[in-house]
Amino acid sequence: MVDKDEKPLIVQSDSSLMLEVHNTFFEAARNDIAAFSELEKSPEHIHTYRISPLSLWNAASAGITSNEVTEKLEKWSKFDVPENVLFTIRQTINRYGQLVLKETDNPDFLYLEAENQNIITELESRKSLNKLLMREADGFLVKLVDRGSVKVELIKAGWPVKDIAPLIDGEKLDFSLRAETLGGMDFNIRDYQITAAESFYGDGKAGFGFGTVVMPCGSGKTIVGMKAMDLCKTNTLIITTNIAAVHQWMNELKDKANIDENLIGEYTGSKKEIKPITIATYQILTWRPDKDSDFPHFKLFSEGGWGLIVYDEVHLLPAPVFRVTAEIQAVRRIGLTATLLREDGHEADVFSLVGPKRFDVPWKELEAKGWIAEAACSEIRVDLPEDMLIQYAAADKRAKFRIASENPRKLTIVKQLVENHSEDLILVIGQYLNQLHKIAKMLKAPIITGKTPNAEREVIYQNFREGKERVIVVSKVANFAIDLPDASIAIQVSGTFGSRQEEAQRLGRILRPKKRNSWFYSVVSNYTTEEVFSANRQKFLTEQGYKYNIEIWDEVNDIDQYTDNE
Repeated sequence: MVDKDEKPLIVQSDSSLMLEVHNTFFEAARNDIAAFSELEKSPEHIHTYRISPLSLWNAASAGITSNEVTEKLEKWSKFDVPENVLFTIRQTINRYGQLVLKETDNPDFLYLEAENQNIITELESRKSLNKLLMREADGFLVKLVDRGSVKVELIKAGWPVKDIAPLIDGEKLDFSLRAETLGGMDFNIRDYQITAAESFYGDGKAGFGFGTVVMPCGSGKTIVGMKAMDLCKTNTLIITTNIAAVHQWMNELKDKANIDENLIGEYTGSKKEIKPITIATYQILTWRPDKDSDFPHFKLFSEGGWGLIVYDEVHLLPAPVFRVTAEIQAVRRIGLTATLLREDGHEADVFSLVGPKRFDVPWKELEAKGWIAEAACSEIRVDLPEDMLIQYAAADKRAKFRIASENPRKLTIVKQLVENHSEDLILVIGQYLNQLHKIAKMLKAPIITGKTPNAEREVIYQNFREGKERVIVVSKVANFAIDLPDASIAIQVSGTFGSRQEEAQRLGRILRPKKRNSWFYSVVSNYTTEEVFSANRQKFLTEQGYKYNIEIWDEVNDIDQYTDNE
């Protein structure tokens, strides 16, 4: 029995949880509360979690009861848990499972069973459900094609559905993972990667086979996806962010899976192959001739005999793909992401359509175990030149942000950072092409933008991997999956308006484990709107537990104070 004074947790009446990092019982308490709360902040001394309806429904879907949540909070809390928090937990968790979606004798319909008449009455009163539900006995009939749409509408109403209707197996595929890579290296899947895949699969039981895995960039989400393929052994559709990521998946499969490479297909703008394993981009799936036309490539979802769909970077899942995902709820599906944060606020749609969070692991925990690199984050602020101050003051909000982002004084800082990190492989990342072309010319470095042909990109990436190029300049294509494991420095000169997603992706470019520590620099114009937006991105990094230093640059300062090459 732990004395109250020694306990590490404070539960507050707003459903936030404060956890002392340096407490002896920190790790045990964290493991307990992570199952039913969302990590909001994880700086060095106090981690903040929050209990939300979505976090409780994620827990309920994993079989955790309201009594278990209460017991764990009381076990670790220094003070009595507020009664309103306990009441909310009971009410919220108990809603999960009061609506159950089951199979019927008619293959075109499912049955939504309600626990009591009050729920039936409430659902009948909601106009958004009138066309989706057909009253029958103690529940409703649901058309098979409306399976996803019903779940989305019900979670909006505060009624998450327990979906135990069967999933299809798809066409069988003889798929397994190698013990050795093609290059003769031992291939050992890490324990947390196995746990993540098994948490999704659930031994093939009803109620599993769909869900989301949250892991940091650089921690091996692709391996988790491949392990899920190993468990399911069925034709698989993988959807990812861009052609570079498609080729990365193809290379990983060829290197680490016992599969004939002729069974792996690419479905992109340049190729339209449908094979037992097909890898596509979100862009090709959401292409259409004009805004009034259908999406012609959605037919891919029904043409491959799929038994598994892998949504890579699921936090970027475009709205049109949500629509088709709603229509294929009988197919096993796994979402892979570094963050469930969506700038459009559609986290609940990910829960309903792709599946609940099955696995999550803090960034700093994997760093402490050496699975991802240590990274220091530093923001360098620089004043606008005198001759730009009037132009900035007279500009509208959007123009102000661009003027600040393209501050010409940033080029001097970039040049100095590159010189000071002379032994490192460096990515210079930005938003605005004019600025990036100037930097590339100054550094005599290759540049990759959205207009760079894919063949040229691959050559530049390969030269970088082999050390033939030490610096490359990249636009926002660096926000998505690119395999540059030896990059140890990222210099961000401009970004999207305070995007937390973007910061997660850009930091992830330098987190692959390596002998050298990593540095993530953001160069920001002082006393401008850029400074305001950078605060939101900074918040994400500090919430993940990274120390974030802010320094002011001037012509006299020696930038050596910001670097550490040891």
